[in-house]
Amino acid sequence: MSFTTQLARAETRNDSVLCVGLDPDPAKFPGSWKDDPSRIFDFCATIVDVTKDLVIAFKPQIAYFAAQRAEEQLERLITHIHEVAPDVPVILDAKRGDIGSTAEQYASEVFERYRADAVTLSPFMGFDSIEPYLRYEGKGAILLCRTSNPGSSDLQGQTLADGSKVFEHIARLAQGEWNRGGQLALVVGATFPAEIERVRELAPTLPLLIPGIGAQGGDAAATVRAGWRADSGGRTIAPIIVSSSRAVLYASRGNDFAQASRQAALATRADLNKARLARAGG
Repeated sequence: MSFTTQLARAETRNDSVLCVGLDPDPAKFPGSWKDDPSRIFDFCATIVDVTKDLVIAFKPQIAYFAAQRAEEQLERLITHIHEVAPDVPVILDAKRGDIGSTAEQYASEVFERYRADAVTLSPFMGFDSIEPYLRYEGKGAILLCRTSNPGSSDLQGQTLADGSKVFEHIARLAQGEWNRGGQLALVVGATFPAEIERVRELAPTLPLLIPGIGAQGGDAAATVRAGWRADSGGRTIAPIIVSSSRAVLYASRGNDFAQASRQAALATRADLNKARLARAGG
């Protein structure tokens, strides 16, 4: 099943555009698990189990695993997600970007070792650094376009000779000549709703991965208005994947953390769906 098909199925089945980011920090784990890196799988698998019917995707961030020497736990986690939520795609948040021969190795790591369904990539070395990932039929490649961090304007917001912004140029390439297998998507931060809308204009059909709601301050309603589009029957024609990590993972530091995480995910999904309903009606 392709990444885009999985997205569509998960959105319909779970009535959701919410993605839960899996960024495990042992210092924030509950109870006796606190400061114990060996419990990374247990913590993340618990979050997956209580939210798997509420999400469009899961997004493990590889640095949080690698820093704790927990790559094997990441492999187990992705296997677990595929087993308990086979229709929910896994996006490995790795932000890779390197020359073609090295990109081949990274692509093997992502899609063969970890068995992810999609990966985040930096496009700043050009198409030859993206192409090795596209050799994996049906897998998604999600390009950084207009990210949510404060320093993103240093490069992404710069004006090119033709008057367009760097992030606009990336969106055009992804919608057009780079998207040879229909596998590309874009990362656009929720902290820039005007730019989300501009990227949506330039890439009217691509999935948009939108981090930054919750702890980073992005607004759910503004995000949906800017990025999600549906036909006259309310069916999605331009998907969004709205990611929340800390607000869901660390909703409680107590023994009730699983229930608290589920409630946080439920509330966020409800906010996003309310905004979708308003957007479809408007």
